[in-house]
Amino acid sequence: MQFGYFLNQNNLGLVKPYGQVLSEGRQIARYCDRNGWDSIWTTEHHFGHEGLEVCPNPTLMGVDLAAHTERIRIGQAANIITFRHPIQMAEDLALLDHMSAGRLEVGVGRGVYPRETVNMNPMADVRNQEVNRALFAETLEVIRRAWTDEFFSFEGEFFRFPHPGVSFSHAMSPPLPQNTDPGTGHITALSVVPKPLQSPHPPLWQVVDTAPSIEFAARNDLQAMFWIPPTDSLVPRFEAYRDAASEAGGTEVGLGEGVAVLRDMFVTETMAEAERLAGDGIVRYMQWVCEFRGLGNHMYPGEELPETSGRLDALSYEWLHPRNMLFGTPDYVAGKIHEMKEKLGLRKLLVWSNFPGVAHEATMDSIAMFTEEVMPQFADVTEEVA
Repeated sequence: MQFGYFLNQNNLGLVKPYGQVLSEGRQIARYCDRNGWDSIWTTEHHFGHEGLEVCPNPTLMGVDLAAHTERIRIGQAANIITFRHPIQMAEDLALLDHMSAGRLEVGVGRGVYPRETVNMNPMADVRNQEVNRALFAETLEVIRRAWTDEFFSFEGEFFRFPHPGVSFSHAMSPPLPQNTDPGTGHITALSVVPKPLQSPHPPLWQVVDTAPSIEFAARNDLQAMFWIPPTDSLVPRFEAYRDAASEAGGTEVGLGEGVAVLRDMFVTETMAEAERLAGDGIVRYMQWVCEFRGLGNHMYPGEELPETSGRLDALSYEWLHPRNMLFGTPDYVAGKIHEMKEKLGLRKLLVWSNFPGVAHEATMDSIAMFTEEVMPQFADVTEEVA
C-alpha cells in the first residue's frame, strides 16, 4: 500500500507568522521524504481570514516542497482549475514537473465555497453547477491538449485558442504548416513549452464525491480521490468508479484501482491521548466543513440523522470517531486500514494530522508513530506495488 500525507495548511486565528506555517510544512515534507512516504499533497483555498485553510496556490507550494525534498512525489488535492487560465495552468504544472524531476501528481477540482468560486471567476460559481461542470471539463481538455499535442487548437464554449486573426512574423520563427495558415498568415495552432517531463503527462487525480463527479473521473481517465464517507458508504462509490472506468477503457478495472482515500489521522499511545491532543482540532474543522456540506456524507448506508433543532447538533468527537477517523493507538488505526483494504481494495491512503490549533510538536510525534508502528504493518503490500 502507498501512503501519502495531505498537508492542509492552516493557521487558526492567524496567530503564526506565515513563514512559520511554511516552515512547519517543510518539516513534515522532509520527514515524510526521508521515511518512506509515497507522496505529499497540498490544497487550494482563498480569502481564509479565519485561518482554517491558508494555502492559495498548491502549485507554487509544490515548488517549495520539491526544493526541500528528494524522492517524495508532490501532489495537489486539488488545483481548482476553474479559477485559472488553462494554458498558464498547463505551463505552471509542466514547469513543476521538471523542477521536481518528474515527481508531480496533478489533482484537479471544481471549487466548493461560493465566496471563492464567484470571486476568483464568476463563471466558476458553484451555485450554477451546470456551468461550473462545463467550465471544469473544458479547462481540463485544454490543459491535456497543451501537454500532449506538439501544436494544438481549441474552440469551445469558454475558450478559443489561438485567438483568431493574429499573425506572427519574425525571421527567427518562420511560419510552419502546423501552426500558420499559408494564405492569411494567421496563427492556427499554439505550442506550449515546456511539455511535462513525465510522458504523456503527470498522473491526474480528481477530488470526487457525488455520482456525476465519480462518473466523469472514471470516463475521462482521471484517478479518483475520496475523503469523508465511512468505509461502508464508500463501497458503492468505489464500485461505481470501477464499473464506469472498465466500460470506458474496454478493460476490467479492479476494485480500488485508480482510487485513493483521505482520512483524518492522529496516532498516539492511547485512545484517550489522541482525543485529548487533537479531538477539538478535528471537530472544529469538521464544523467548518459541515456548515457548508451538512452531515450527510458522514452517514452509514441507510442511516438517518435524528431530528434536532440545529443541522450540526449530532456533530461531536464521539459521533465522528467510528465513521472515518484514524484516531487512536497504532493497532486501532492499522485495523481500520485493514478494513478499508478488505472492503474497498484500497491501494493508496492519504492522511492528515496538522489540524487547526494542534501543537506542531504533537503533529510530528503522531506522524512519527504512524510511520514507525502503522506503515510497517503494510510493508509487504508496499513492496508488491513498487
